[in-house]
Amino acid sequence: MASNTRTRGGDPRDKAQAYLEWLAARVQEDGHPRPNYKDLFRILYETDFVWTVPNDMNRIADGLDLRIEYFYESGVEMSGLCCLLEVIVALSRRLAWIAEGSPEGWAWQLLCNLELHKFRDPISSRRRKQVEDILYALIWRTYEPNGIGGFFPLTRPKMDQTKIEIWYQMHAYAMEIHPEY
Repeated sequence: MASNTRTRGGDPRDKAQAYLEWLAARVQEDGHPRPNYKDLFRILYETDFVWTVPNDMNRIADGLDLRIEYFYESGVEMSGLCCLLEVIVALSRRLAWIAEGSPEGWAWQLLCNLELHKFRDPISSRRRKQVEDILYALIWRTYEPNGIGGFFPLTRPKMDQTKIEIWYQMHAYAMEIHPEY
């Protein structure tokens, strides 16, 4: 699931690395220093997000919007398909807006929900395969109907989470953890 080049002009590797670091800085466990996850972030960056449920293309649009912010900060234009790390950062901002908290903390929570927080550096080839299997289940919706194995596991799902768009999964998750929402 490797993605295509995400930069224009100059050395694409340097620009891609800078953008990857910019994205990774937007993922942080609230109040705690984060162990080294460079390998994990690289895998998330190299994995294209594919939508299979109608309207999930909106999550791609949210992820690609990060490139506009990055362009205004760095002057570097990025291109290519939307990566999973962009989707995670964009979702974390939506979660912070609807359920309070910090976007960085929500991004970390999404990684925890996927159980990716267990994959510190260095990631061996065997562990990389495990990460890829988790990401495959997420993207192709082979996780549990209650959302376990996806971004938003629920204890009381009203619908099969593999069949509904991420936006509604996110709201159901926010309502479970913040009933007053």
